[in-house]
Amino acid sequence: MIQIQAALFWAYAIGATFALSAGRQLQVWERINAGEGPRTRSRAANPYLALTALFAAVLLVPTGLFLLWQNPAWTTMHVAHGHDGVWAGFVLFYAGGIPVAAIIGFLVAQGFVLVGAGYWAYLQCVGGYFLLFGTLVHGWDGRGYERFFSAEARDFAGWRQDSVVNHVLDFLTSGTFLALLIFGAAVIGTMILTEIGWLMEGWSLPGADEDRKVHRFLAIAIAAAGVYGLPFAGALVASVLARLLGGWIGLPLFAVIAGFTLLSRRSPVRWLYGLVGVPHRHWRADLDPGPERPGHETGVTADRSA
Repeated sequence: MIQIQAALFWAYAIGATFALSAGRQLQVWERINAGEGPRTRSRAANPYLALTALFAAVLLVPTGLFLLWQNPAWTTMHVAHGHDGVWAGFVLFYAGGIPVAAIIGFLVAQGFVLVGAGYWAYLQCVGGYFLLFGTLVHGWDGRGYERFFSAEARDFAGWRQDSVVNHVLDFLTSGTFLALLIFGAAVIGTMILTEIGWLMEGWSLPGADEDRKVHRFLAIAIAAAGVYGLPFAGALVASVLARLLGGWIGLPLFAVIAGFTLLSRRSPVRWLYGLVGVPHRHWRADLDPGPERPGHETGVTADRSA
């Protein structure tokens, strides 16, 4: 239900966020199936992965195809002006690419969660949403927001002839925005409810209470700000730097700032991540009872910092 150039980034980010939200359950799933045969350990047997693929196939793909048919100019960010400008094979790749991107995002984030690098799984969410917002805000030519708020090709062509406020008001009263509003209630509503539900389900598992340092409502707010707010703010900063300093200077400078903000040991983002109670260590898949060893809790977990 978003413009095609940003759709794959959004699908990847959703898959990664779903995996991080269900991180504890995925660790438990690995532990339960550690001694089972290949049938129960197959990817298809993972219910969280299956639900992620179902979400992408049932909600993301149909709504995106509807908007592509209703308004191909807006959906292609005005690269195409009508149905004749959209190659049929491109529609096929779009319909198949959305579930694939969501599954890849889920599997990559799940891989980090299962090896005890939960913070790197979170960075997959940040990266995906940053590319999504960056495409919508800046785009490839600095006119991303103009393309987003232009419901028709003529609106985009005449953008400089009217004020931004008038263009936004015209977009908010268009049929495209109405479709986005209706589809957004279904898609984004389901997405957020799923993520919150899986987070709360994970908090009920052993060890969650000691990892979550704040109340559940505050933890959800922090998680939302970290997954959605931080990438959006980063996209705005990157766009401003690119406009002021040019892409060759502004974007490398932003990369340095982002790297320091996200990867530093004393990063406030790392500190906030530790408050939410999502996985930041590895739950060892060890089902055989045995004598305890230093740093090892028999049959349950082995704490390892990310």
